[in-house]
Amino acid sequence: MFSDALKVLRERGHVEWCSNDEALGELFRSEMVTAYVGFDPTADSLHVGHLIPIMALSWIQRCGHRPIPLAGMGTGLIGDPSGKSKERNLLTIEKVKQNVEGVKKQLTSFLDFDCGDNSAVLINNYDWLSELTFLEVLRDVGKHFSINAMVSREYVRSRLEDPEKSISYTEFSYVLLQAYDFLHLYKNYGCKLQMGGNDQQGNIISGVDLVRKKTGGEVFGATQPLLLTSSGTKFGKTEEGAVWLDPARTSPYKFYQFWVNVEDQSVEKLLKLFTFLSIEEVSGIMKLHNQSPHFREAQRRLAYEVTTIVHGAKSAETVKKASGILFGDSFEPKELSADMLDILADEVPTGPASRNFPVPLVDLLATAGACSSKSEVRRLIKGGGLYINGDRIEDDAREVSENDVLAQRYIFARLGKKRFFMVLFQ
Repeated sequence: MFSDALKVLRERGHVEWCSNDEALGELFRSEMVTAYVGFDPTADSLHVGHLIPIMALSWIQRCGHRPIPLAGMGTGLIGDPSGKSKERNLLTIEKVKQNVEGVKKQLTSFLDFDCGDNSAVLINNYDWLSELTFLEVLRDVGKHFSINAMVSREYVRSRLEDPEKSISYTEFSYVLLQAYDFLHLYKNYGCKLQMGGNDQQGNIISGVDLVRKKTGGEVFGATQPLLLTSSGTKFGKTEEGAVWLDPARTSPYKFYQFWVNVEDQSVEKLLKLFTFLSIEEVSGIMKLHNQSPHFREAQRRLAYEVTTIVHGAKSAETVKKASGILFGDSFEPKELSADMLDILADEVPTGPASRNFPVPLVDLLATAGACSSKSEVRRLIKGGGLYINGDRIEDDAREVSENDVLAQRYIFARLGKKRFFMVLFQ
């Protein structure tokens, strides 16, 4: 007996539209369903915006069905114009190959590629699209598409009507390739479901129609929400740009803080979408959260769960502790490991200092750049607002010795309630 993955996905907010709810639900209950999501490798890392379809694939696998993450190397060479107001820059084959390799590693955090009949299968559409001839595309695929319907699509129409914009034949034809992907996966892998964001609904419908016209088979499509913040910006974007899964692009600490800072009105939805917590657990978390929203317990749990999935439990524990230090839950720098101090040094202002011990603390902080002047340091001390390695400083004649240095290179200073600085000894 197979679990109704569609029901699970709906409960968690993963389904915005489905081509045939009743028939797809019955299919999930009666057989192992193969479902796919495509990822065009336009970068060497996935970002938070990709997490909804990835989590949906993971839930499908947890319900006993088979997920196919499709690395769109072939379509990535073209570029999906959906939702785009201008022509994309075309990537080289070498760059797309590099990006595919980066994406592969990240998918293993969500999908099991070695669990038997419903093991995830990573497939690259370049394997078949690169073998198609132009004549084959025109004869076997293009004849099933109406130019009238293709031109009526919003992103095509908007670019045709605006004299400052245009759309190339390359991007205009993208939908043919994505539809052909679904046909190929149906014929060769028995794939019966394609999922994607709401902006993919037109492309998905085209694939469903192509499979029916070419084979007479019934397949399904489903779309997932495209999340926006209250200000109308795309979820997963910050002032610094996208929030990436690759720790080299977005540090685990910044990744964790992104989730801690989500809005109260969104946190319950995000717990359902981005974690593996049960619906009952989410309800319990929200009940506690609503009693004292200012503690942001729901956001903290969300941040911890998602960071654990993406970066592992050890990393999640580390950045959780780092966040606690910087935001007042605890302040015991002397107990921190060298790795933790290295993480903090990446997230707070730092300044260099030489090892000329002993050195007056007032001189050290002013010279390293923690304060603009020695007078500012003295004012902080007088006001009781200067802490060094967790200890309040009360004497402006205090000197720093080698014994004060943490992990052989750091002095951790708190200046006031929420201002931090780390002195790095050379």
